[in-house]
Amino acid sequence: MNARVAFSWLFAAVSAVMLGLAAGAVWMVPTLYLQRPLPWLAMVAGWLLGKAVRQWVRPPGAGAALLAAMAALTAALYVNLLTAAARIAGLMGLGLVDTLRTAGFGLLLQLAELGSAPADDIWYAIGMGLAALAAGRATRAKASD
Repeated sequence: MNARVAFSWLFAAVSAVMLGLAAGAVWMVPTLYLQRPLPWLAMVAGWLLGKAVRQWVRPPGAGAALLAAMAALTAALYVNLLTAAARIAGLMGLGLVDTLRTAGFGLLLQLAELGSAPADDIWYAIGMGLAALAAGRATRAKASD
């Protein structure tokens, strides 16, 4: 493996994580609006992340599927961390950014684990599977006229 290939896969991995963080932030909007967790949105987010990853990883296959599943896992983790931070911020009268800084990753992760049900993990696994399926499938060739 040469340096160019290694750098392109590293860039793809960082891009997948950033895409997952963005999806988690968008997922947070209906979660905060309805004031309850929406783990079933993992299916929608996973499918959209898989479609997005399939568009920029060539050739689609196992690598793209792995990146899409990683992005879906990142989105699920991030929305749970943001939900925990929003709860702390609301209870203590702090801003969300201050809460994220003060609480830290460890506390937010523990609160996210306490606030999730075992069925939530099933939704997240389904979302990761849909992401991998959507990213790993080859695109159909367009019929030329």
